[in-house]
Amino acid sequence: MNKNVFRNFSYGVYLISSLDKERPTGCIANSAMQITSAPATIAISINHDNFTNECIRQSGQFAISILSENTSPDLIGQFGFQSGKDVNKFDTIPFQTVSGLPIPDDCCGYVTCKVIDTMETSTHTVFLGEVTDGDILKDEPPMTYAYYHKVVKGKSPKNAPTYIPEDSSSSTKHWVCGVCGYIYDGDTLFEELPDTYQCPICKVTKDKFEYK
Repeated sequence: MNKNVFRNFSYGVYLISSLDKERPTGCIANSAMQITSAPATIAISINHDNFTNECIRQSGQFAISILSENTSPDLIGQFGFQSGKDVNKFDTIPFQTVSGLPIPDDCCGYVTCKVIDTMETSTHTVFLGEVTDGDILKDEPPMTYAYYHKVVKGKSPKNAPTYIPEDSSSSTKHWVCGVCGYIYDGDTLFEELPDTYQCPICKVTKDKFEYK
């Protein structure tokens, strides 16, 4: 089976936020869709290994912040490639609180939901939420998953439902971030990374890059 066919489905890029008791937390996801209009319900898919999964279960609520093409890659790195168990992700991120849930300033819209049902798969929980609030914050184009890959040059976290391991059979080598998979696009394929280089997605230093 050619799993690349899944990349032809339409996806967005979202920050799914919830609460660890009173502490805000969240993760990046690309699987969110409206199920019904009246009452409005939305389904999201979150990996069992994501700390946000546990927080949604315990709090019974979540918010979907819609990222735009102008959203900083820093936000995606902050929420997509580290765990809320270890890091207070919102500590350095400006945000507002809506219906008790954190909404980052750097998004073009949001929807808040209360959990009304769940479905389990072998790796992910599908949470069905009834919409409690929502608004458009900026007149900016929403970021699609295709835009994230082609323009931002980001990679899928291993917990993402759309994660596909990269083909390592190619003879062309690149400097690749060992944390988020970002490929360094330098002037030549064989130059050394600058000593001060940081990954533009997850912000790790050059020592976390591999030439492969």
